[in-house]
Amino acid sequence: EKEGSQTMQILLTALNAKYIHSNPALYSLRRYAGEALQSHIGIAEYTINNKTEDILADIYRRKPDAIAFSCYIWNWDILQDLITELPKLLPGIPIWLGGPEVSYDASEILKAYPMVTGIMVGEGEATFRELLQYYTDREGDADIHQISGLVLPDGPTAERELTSLTDIPFLYSNLEEFANRIIYYESSRGCPYRCSYCLSSIDKKVRLRDIDVVKRELQFFLDNSVPQVKFVDRTFNCNHEHAIAIWQYIHEHDNGVTNFHFEISADIINPEEISLLNRMRPGLVQLEIGVQSANPVTLKEINRVMNLERLKKIVAAIHAGQNVHQHLDLIAGLPYEDYESFAESFNCVYAMSPQQLQLGFLKVLKGSLMHEKAAEYGLIYTQKPPYEVLYTKWLTYGEVIRLKKIEEMVELYYNSGQFIHTLAYLEKQFSTPFAMFEALAAFYGDRGYFVNSPSRAYRYQALLDFAGEYDAERQMLYRELLTFDMYLRENMKSRPGFAKDMSRYKEEIREFYRREEKERRYLPHYEGYDARQLARMTHVEPFAYAVWERDAGHTKMGNQKYILFDYRQRNPINGEAKTVCIDV
Repeated sequence: EKEGSQTMQILLTALNAKYIHSNPALYSLRRYAGEALQSHIGIAEYTINNKTEDILADIYRRKPDAIAFSCYIWNWDILQDLITELPKLLPGIPIWLGGPEVSYDASEILKAYPMVTGIMVGEGEATFRELLQYYTDREGDADIHQISGLVLPDGPTAERELTSLTDIPFLYSNLEEFANRIIYYESSRGCPYRCSYCLSSIDKKVRLRDIDVVKRELQFFLDNSVPQVKFVDRTFNCNHEHAIAIWQYIHEHDNGVTNFHFEISADIINPEEISLLNRMRPGLVQLEIGVQSANPVTLKEINRVMNLERLKKIVAAIHAGQNVHQHLDLIAGLPYEDYESFAESFNCVYAMSPQQLQLGFLKVLKGSLMHEKAAEYGLIYTQKPPYEVLYTKWLTYGEVIRLKKIEEMVELYYNSGQFIHTLAYLEKQFSTPFAMFEALAAFYGDRGYFVNSPSRAYRYQALLDFAGEYDAERQMLYRELLTFDMYLRENMKSRPGFAKDMSRYKEEIREFYRREEKERRYLPHYEGYDARQLARMTHVEPFAYAVWERDAGHTKMGNQKYILFDYRQRNPINGEAKTVCIDV
């Protein structure tokens, strides 16, 4: 940069999977660079759904002097197009890459894309700061080869030392940049485990951010009523003292609004941690637990350390508090896991009753042990990102396709939380839960629903039709279960065709609301609203079966019962309206 010239600008650029996501790496690089250098840094975030020409046009409008891209499996395809076309629009612009997608074959990428100036590998904060100093050095006598953590066309520089996590400044002094987006937070780096499919196993040293610093930063989120803070720690609870201190702090300083998301290893949770979790406000915490497989041979092969029986007990103990959302993960395509074995893993995890059951597919990441052993496993995966499994020695491509369809059914009917009571009864008609979703996927395929996906409202009717093929004698029960599930989620403006005719019940329900306007027996928190308004804001439904009870086994025909759905009082874990059996 010469005297009197415009301030040199380097543009940190990310392509996120969705708009609600942000890229904390960019903000960490900017803050670590220090105040003196931050004026030289711009940040540009796009999504993978933006058109390439629109991204190029926006970068061109900004006229940066250099640009650095954050590279991941979800954006690498688009980034290859960008780095190819960008030099045509901004000739001579230095192009830098960083991130896990380019860190493990950096030399090959530089050969394939000679327009790329270099690649930052490993942790980037200190490396980027020195690179920025190199570009802004007025004397211009610095040697780029003296900067550690780079791979240049003529070879790599020295390896970069790991950064102290406490030395990295807090990212979120200005929350306006993150309006309507997920806030990510890092209290530790590294992972003590060596799972062969995961890049975190490469960083063997777990480093913790100073707990007093963490508490101050958590209080900032609480003071600003941030809706959700998502910890990116790979195994949050690998250090008991660190985890319990954070959980104790957010419990004691709960603002009644903020939700904290943690990825944990459930089988190492101890009684003190369970007791603390059970005492928290419903919705304060949600946990993501990677089970991956219930096959002991598979777990051993992928270096996954897990006591499955203990994990089941821990998940049940957390469930007992009825206040924590639990998200459990499975991975299809792991070594020694065939179709039947995966079905057993699915049934095992399904029996734990998580609020979310994610059925994922193995990604063969560069730099992972899984990548090195792919040939040994007969592991064939896509050439382009996300490098997802096509088939293995144990799992055929046809079976992977079947599992993809089953995954879609699990997302629509289980993870949506819209059919809880219907599924709980319907699964009794099948040998296993996996068999039910397998049959549901076949039903969707036969009806052409995978091509022409039914609307959200019609999925209730589709499930009723499916139930009719396997349990035709209980159609009235399924109609009521689906009606109950539907009104639990929302106060429908129009009733579906399978719901009962309400004409014979209207006067009784009107009388209930007229009486409620005077007595406020069930709806005292709707003070000031008249009977007509109460009827619009809540819902009353008559049922012939005892479907309002949590145990779906209680399904005997009985006297007509009326259920009041109160949408102002929802369960913070699953969003269901509060229900009360009322006198009419």
